[in-house]
Amino acid sequence: MRLTVLASGSGGNAMLVEAGETRLLVDAGLPLVTLRRQLARAKLDVVPNAIVVTHSHGDHCRHAAELSEHYQAPLYVSEATRRSVRLGGRRAPRIFNPRVPFAIGPLTVTAMTVPHDAPQVSLRFDHDGRSAALATDLGEVPPGLMEHFAGCDAVLIESNHDGDMLRAGPYPYHLKKRVGGDHGHLSNAQTARFLRALDRGVRTVVLMHLSQTNNTPELARAAAAEALADHPATLLLATQFGVTALEAFPGSAVAPAPAAPPPRQLELFAR
Repeated sequence: MRLTVLASGSGGNAMLVEAGETRLLVDAGLPLVTLRRQLARAKLDVVPNAIVVTHSHGDHCRHAAELSEHYQAPLYVSEATRRSVRLGGRRAPRIFNPRVPFAIGPLTVTAMTVPHDAPQVSLRFDHDGRSAALATDLGEVPPGLMEHFAGCDAVLIESNHDGDMLRAGPYPYHLKKRVGGDHGHLSNAQTARFLRALDRGVRTVVLMHLSQTNNTPELARAAAAEALADHPATLLLATQFGVTALEAFPGSAVAPAPAAPPPRQLELFAR
């Protein structure tokens, strides 16, 4: 199983999970032209043949209908997401239930509800004895998330903001309260606490969804590195338009490619 983070942040999110003949696009926050560019930067000459969306915010689902139509790929969403956003398109989405594993080709996907201000899920992917899990856009670590991640080779977890930067930053009060609240986004400190309890079997940790306004890669990395000081995992950071690739087996981390300039058509304001 191979995972490639194509974009991670408020300007748009997309990740490719490859297993056997399945090319699963996780989140559809990039338009087709940008997705193609990122796939080319990752040296991936592949066509996504399924799409799963974690929640209804535009940086994760804005282009779901467009991409599903273009690639003739089935779109998987939770019932809560289907109800909360107009996905459009001519293809009816396939509905999954959180906590009930479902198959996409040889992949087993398990979703778990996490706290956000839109119905949101963390996703776990299992294939051929290897596992990876993704959790972004959550305001706190809920009971059961560590169990959801148990036994994973790779963990992709949000480290959205630095608390001091958020408090002193340019956002209006209501947005600061939203981002830092229990249904907002994880801070570096919250993520570090989660990482301290990680199973030692985890071989790769990827920090996701870093704010371009309220965080820096250096701060996020420092907090996570301290938490993982006695842990064997390799630590990577995904950036807004960089490319980060990893295999879901021990010793698998691949250094991320440099970030590309953000395309003009994407909204860069924080979700």
